[in-house]
Amino acid sequence: MSGCGKVKAWQVPLRLVTGAFILHSGMEKWDGPDEQAQGVHGMARQTFPFLENIDAPRFLKLLAAGEIALGAALLTPMVPTRLAGAALTGFAGSLMAVYAQTPGLRKEGSVWPTPDGIGVSKDSWLLAIGLALTLSPHQKHQKHHKHVKHIKHAQHVKHAKGHGGCHKHHCHHEQGGHPGHHGHLKQAKLVAREAKEARRPAKGVSPDGHSHHHAHRHGPGHARKGCPAHH
Repeated sequence: MSGCGKVKAWQVPLRLVTGAFILHSGMEKWDGPDEQAQGVHGMARQTFPFLENIDAPRFLKLLAAGEIALGAALLTPMVPTRLAGAALTGFAGSLMAVYAQTPGLRKEGSVWPTPDGIGVSKDSWLLAIGLALTLSPHQKHQKHHKHVKHIKHAQHVKHAKGHGGCHKHHCHHEQGGHPGHHGHLKQAKLVAREAKEARRPAKGVSPDGHSHHHAHRHGPGHARKGCPAHH
């Protein structure tokens, strides 16, 4: 079923099981006895009064034909899933209406079934499956979403490559003749350190510019009176 491209993998078991069950039920009703026709018709006309104008055998034939058509649609991959799901939802909804309106199928004041209504109450599962198939994303919408996602991914890759190129250029700029931000900061620190060293007095020289050796040789008085450095 998934080979046609219209049915997703998760939809296959839902369509396969429900389609086979409903198809088999319709085929059994096609040649059902009068007792079965009277029972099914009696339950249906309590919920849908207009069915009183249709005799029981004919109603059973119509019901059987509808179930066969619905089962075949669910089993046919060419039938769109949403269309098959909508048909299943309508069919199951009518069964649940019969369950809700027929006395004796539900416990009084409750949605839960009596022993006689368990078989009909299970049709709620068909309703849930029909809704799931009907609400499944449309094929064209999924393709458009994937296309948009692919374009965004390509743009993201292109942007990442461009950013990587800028990063390489920035690193090359720093490693080459242009120091960049970190290089300028390092150079400024070096200049400040050299200026600080230049302001310090040389080793062995007093703050007045005279060497300690000269003062020791000629005396402290000579350092200020006779030395040309003080004139």
